[in-house]
Amino acid sequence: MSDTSEKLKLAILISGRGSNMITIHKACQDPYFPAEIALVLSHRPDAKGLTYAQEHNIPTEVVDHKEYSSRKDFENEMNSRIEPYKPDLIILAGFLRILNAPFIEKWPNRILNIHPSLLPKYKGLNTHARAIDDGQKEAGCTVHYVVPELDSGPIIVQKSVPILEDDTPNTLAQRVLEQEHIAYPEAIKLVANKLLST
Repeated sequence: MSDTSEKLKLAILISGRGSNMITIHKACQDPYFPAEIALVLSHRPDAKGLTYAQEHNIPTEVVDHKEYSSRKDFENEMNSRIEPYKPDLIILAGFLRILNAPFIEKWPNRILNIHPSLLPKYKGLNTHARAIDDGQKEAGCTVHYVVPELDSGPIIVQKSVPILEDDTPNTLAQRVLEQEHIAYPEAIKLVANKLLST
């Protein structure tokens, strides 16, 4: 990419400390990285990642899911907060809410998620415990496009780690997280460059 001013805008959705969001923000400091963060949104007012974003002058929004009687109302409010920032991509970075089809379909091929398994294996929760219990030799993470069916969208990037004999779900999760921090910026760069070239 020759024009360093041409960058896609990212809206990053978080639930907690936002370690992937922080990694993406650091990647965005490279003038040749083809994206920048326009918004960090959380459904938890106490998410620690919001503090990081505010300290780095990134706009933040909070839509507390507990204040809404239905997922439809919650997601409509999220959309109303996101749309003014005109993001090119929505990045789910440890966002612990399942999104309904109407929300996803408003952003076709524009929502990315990272999942802590080598999809299509171990969709859903407790991925590391399930991999260990099944005697798998490797685990990892997958960045994929979000579609209405859970953890089933087209794969963009995968990273793998070996499962060690003495691994617990916690030790495995920590090694997989290290790979997540490599995989997510890599995937965003791939998608952004593809969008910018069309």
